[in-house]
Amino acid sequence: KVFQAVVSCIGGDGTIYIIPKSFETALNKLMAEIQNTFRGLGLLIPYCWKKGEACVVRGSDTVWYRGKIVEVSSSTLQVQYIDHGYIESIPQCHLYPTTFYTGIPPFCIPCQLYRTLPIGNFWQQEAVEYLQELLKNEEVEIHVKELPDNPWGKLSISLYFGGMSLSSFMAYQKYCVAEDCQDVQKLGVFEGDLSPSYLVQPLPVPGETFPVTVTHLVSPKEVYICLDSSENLTKCSATERAASCDSESLNNALKWCNKIVKTLPHLTNFKKELPCLAEYVDGLWYRAKLLSITQLVPVQILVQFVDYGTYLVAPTSRLRHIPCHLLKYPVQAVRVLLAGFRPAPDDKNVERIPYSPEWSLKALWTMVDCVEGKRLSASILTVSPEVTISLYGDDKNLVHLKLIEMGLAELDQ
Repeated sequence: KVFQAVVSCIGGDGTIYIIPKSFETALNKLMAEIQNTFRGLGLLIPYCWKKGEACVVRGSDTVWYRGKIVEVSSSTLQVQYIDHGYIESIPQCHLYPTTFYTGIPPFCIPCQLYRTLPIGNFWQQEAVEYLQELLKNEEVEIHVKELPDNPWGKLSISLYFGGMSLSSFMAYQKYCVAEDCQDVQKLGVFEGDLSPSYLVQPLPVPGETFPVTVTHLVSPKEVYICLDSSENLTKCSATERAASCDSESLNNALKWCNKIVKTLPHLTNFKKELPCLAEYVDGLWYRAKLLSITQLVPVQILVQFVDYGTYLVAPTSRLRHIPCHLLKYPVQAVRVLLAGFRPAPDDKNVERIPYSPEWSLKALWTMVDCVEGKRLSASILTVSPEVTISLYGDDKNLVHLKLIEMGLAELDQ
């Protein structure tokens, strides 16, 4: 069985506690009932607590939870939050014994990684802390491998985050040995003879109008677009729906990669067009490809962020190996030429685009204003030798008409 779940807690022994997404509605309903039933403080009179006894516990967030006594001492009690897994030392005044809700099974499931042996036969504290930092409150994919021998035992699972196997990842980090570790190489952390490359984004058929966003402008006529089907998936073509699904999955995979990026080795191969992860100015890591070495001492590399079209000159410290599973998503940004206009020969603006001097900088900034943050639509005219499109604004008019009105461009039939 395969299902989505949220990791609620990592136990001190490495037990992974998960709450299936399908349980969330029932758990929220139960929590609301508990809040309505129990109000104020816990039991203030002396009470003889017993190990294994059911209770409700008032958490540090002042919310009441179902609990179970796991250890009794003089002033505090070790209590497990049975719907979330974690164990805390709680003063007796924050507890209340109850027989309410004891017929409802715990919503969290204790799990262990299938055929995965921690180094030293138990999970080291460092590994437990790493798992907690990586997984707590995150949504993951669970593959059930073996059921426990008794109802209170641990479920044996394979856990995947952002398309990566947790067992394989932890084995790569030297925290454990995974018997079934055939996908370690999918982490893409080995220099092989392979020359990986990105997949090309499939485009709608020529003549069909589809929503887009402009992610980068090279000049008023050369831009990078992304298919944008977020507004109304029901009206979108199969190509746009697939692009939307890819984009959502890619964003999730990149979120996970940003959490583990320090474990990925720095790039040592600087072959042109080589896929990699590159750190942008916002401190986050994105998919990129190498274009050229711009400086040797110190080494500076020109890269392009393939899902946006933007460029950056970066030191090698901001470039890392890309996990291979990130290569299965097509590049999100498509380079296109805009049809219907050309530079105005009488544009008297002195400041020109250095790499495209036929256009003035004023024309470029005017086009930025026309497309930035706007709901745009496009229609493909030709796909060869270059992808050429007509680009329309949210008023359904061609975006370049503003440039023509201002004398920065002229019609090109």
